[in-house]
Amino acid sequence: MELRHLRCFLAVAEELHFARAAERLHVDQSPLSRTIKELEEELGTLLFARTTRSTRLTRAGRLFLERVPYVFTALDQARASVQDAAAGYHSQLRIALSDGISPERLSRLMALCRQDEPDVAIRFFEVPLAQQLKGLHEDLYDLGFAQSADVDDGILAVPAWSEPLRVAVPARHPLLAHKTIPLEEVLRYPLVMGDPEYCEGYCRQVDRILRSVDQVPLVTEQVKSLNLMMALVAAGYALGLAGASQIQTCRESGIVARPLDRKAVLTTWLLRPDAEAPESLERFVERVASLDAERRLTT
Repeated sequence: MELRHLRCFLAVAEELHFARAAERLHVDQSPLSRTIKELEEELGTLLFARTTRSTRLTRAGRLFLERVPYVFTALDQARASVQDAAAGYHSQLRIALSDGISPERLSRLMALCRQDEPDVAIRFFEVPLAQQLKGLHEDLYDLGFAQSADVDDGILAVPAWSEPLRVAVPARHPLLAHKTIPLEEVLRYPLVMGDPEYCEGYCRQVDRILRSVDQVPLVTEQVKSLNLMMALVAAGYALGLAGASQIQTCRESGIVARPLDRKAVLTTWLLRPDAEAPESLERFVERVASLDAERRLTT
């Protein structure tokens, strides 16, 4: 089995269309089909069920798809380790990020790390929460940040920081008559929310807040990124819900952040394996705690 087999499998599994996968890989469809057939023959099972109208993964294909991305993650990490060593770094921290973590908090943390331990390389991996948890179990990541404490056995979840949840409102919207907006009023308007697959922790926290009133939210769009959420809000398409610092640092003009009429916060957790950790990781965790303590003293 070669890497080209795995790359071709991933393209077809994600596109579920051989012609589109071939176009994505810049190859003809016939060689792509032969490569998939070679892979299936080596594995001794079909990975795709094909008809004249559709292509779908078999059960074996779905199981294979769960594992193949980790091959490329491990390969990328091996390449990065060699590059870091050649650049003079003595060690490396692999950090997974889920739920669109606040760039303001993260940048302050990274600046402190670079100041205190410039010989430690830090690598980031933006992944869904489920993939982060698997990676922590399988030593693909040293730690992670997510907006969820619903973790598996063997993973520790420690609060890293919290920030107020704000309503992102288009300029000149009638809700701006309120200095603090009643949640019932927010739910009278369409909302753009995070995609549960990519923003799982965020969605759980926001859903708990929305369920505190007896109204069903009108979610018109689910997005993978805060930037798209803010673009839709600025265009007057819907209201958004995000952390105060996230709205403050967004690039879109024409957006006003308003607090809700009740206590509503988004909490970010640091996730790590429940095992003895190297000293560099322990020092990193201490920095996270020190930054949160500093914030509490100044607010």
